Amino acid sequence: MTEGEHKRTGRNPAVRPRLVIYDPELTLDLPAGVSAVSGMNAMAHAVEAMWAVRVGAEAIVAAGMAIRSLAQALPRVVKQPSDIDARLLALRGAHAAGVALEIAPMGLHHKICHVLGGTFGLPHAETHAAVLPHVAAFNAPAAPEAMARVAAALGVGDAAAGLAALNRALGLTASLQDLGLREADLDRAAELIASSSYANPRPATLEDVRTLLARAL
Repeated sequence: MTEGEHKRTGRNPAVRPRLVIYDPELTLDLPAGVSAVSGMNAMAHAVEAMWAVRVGAEAIVAAGMAIRSLAQALPRVVKQPSDIDARLLALRGAHAAGVALEIAPMGLHHKICHVLGGTFGLPHAETHAAVLPHVAAFNAPAAPEAMARVAAALGVGDAAAGLAALNRALGLTASLQDLGLREADLDRAAELIASSSYANPRPATLEDVRTLLARAL
């Protein structure tokens, strides 16, 4: 929920849907670009679940299923938007990512995206896609096993590089500046992100956050 210039999130069983219907035929007229960036938003939930603090086996399994499914499906959806099997696989990945999100705490990546969206007006899904490879690279030294799981699910040797390559394959922007962030905004954004507490495998100082944002700019 965004109030003023601040976005906050929460968890409450009252907002959990009783039923979700996944029907790929209902997505056929969704533009390929929107499908792709929405899929990378789901990817971010799965990837961050992999390195979440005190993550359980159920979340890890769901996250791995999500990453594999989305990595395979999204390029096919972009190449051939009418591919019903690809869209079905993407929905299966989205469902698994939702399971991972529900049972694993989110960390630095989501905090960055919430600040950039809530305070600076950047588009939500596009921001997730652009930031994710940079957070993965930052967390890699502190979460080698999680990164190995992400890389294996992507079918690549390096998780951060694989996520960046997938963005490029989908035609998504890698630049926060292209999404609306200015260099003059970096100090304030970093301060807002660093001032909040969140679970993350690698502690991030104000300088760390600003450097990460500058690399993603």
